[in-house]
Amino acid sequence: MSRLPNFIFIGPDKAGSTWLHEKLIRHPEAFFTPAKDLYFFDRYYDRGMGWYADQFKGARPEHKVVGEVCQDYLFHPEAATRIATELGPVKTMVSLRDPVERAWSSWLYARKHGMWPEDFLTAVQTVPELLDHSRYASGLDRFGEKFDRDSILIAVFDDLGTDPQAFLDNVTDFLDISRLPLSEEEQQPTLAAAEARSVKVAHAIRRTADVIRERGGAKVIGAVKRNPVVHRVLYRPIDKAAVRPAPDAVEYIRVQLADEVSRLDSDWGQDVARRWGWQ
Repeated sequence: MSRLPNFIFIGPDKAGSTWLHEKLIRHPEAFFTPAKDLYFFDRYYDRGMGWYADQFKGARPEHKVVGEVCQDYLFHPEAATRIATELGPVKTMVSLRDPVERAWSSWLYARKHGMWPEDFLTAVQTVPELLDHSRYASGLDRFGEKFDRDSILIAVFDDLGTDPQAFLDNVTDFLDISRLPLSEEEQQPTLAAAEARSVKVAHAIRRTADVIRERGGAKVIGAVKRNPVVHRVLYRPIDKAAVRPAPDAVEYIRVQLADEVSRLDSDWGQDVARRWGWQ
């Protein structure tokens, strides 16, 4: 009989979800799906709990944690209710990233696959998810209505960049499993951006991956994404420090999301407005 998750990373995207999944998937006391982002509680809820349970049939008694990493649940209006209804009092986690940096990273990712407007300001004004996926306080409010706040871990993406081991220790301590020591190489932050060597090829592969995922092939997607050869063939790294969003785009995002960031501090006990320089 399949076990259901007792932990879900709920978002956002571009805030360390892939890094976290790749570390937790190898923990001897945890079972995670081979590919992150099942999107069950938002896109594929109509597949039913039988399909969802099948994704975790590999969990064994020694796995204290059965988990899923899905970056979009924080923003879906019904995900919190669905998770509470189907799974009960699970632990959840978010990783907060400066909304400007998160949107910028998301746009860079889309551009390397030939998606979204070429101008960043135009993109944030016309692609709703660039702002909506940074409405962290609103998403947390929905989960706070369904789950005890002590069961929601709020991490800050900046901490992953400065001290990966401490970031991971915070997560494993929260999950009440043993700490997982990182190698010296793993403790060097490797959160670089990339651009496609061929946008047309990258776009075609992205479209193919979406079709495979639609047909339930998330495991295949996970194996391909985990293959370093694929990344070297398709992409080359870029220096995000040398390419930055224009000031007018930064100001636009800050005006639109000022209340969201303020409420993270006032309603959720964070100190991110100061850390991100929004004050």
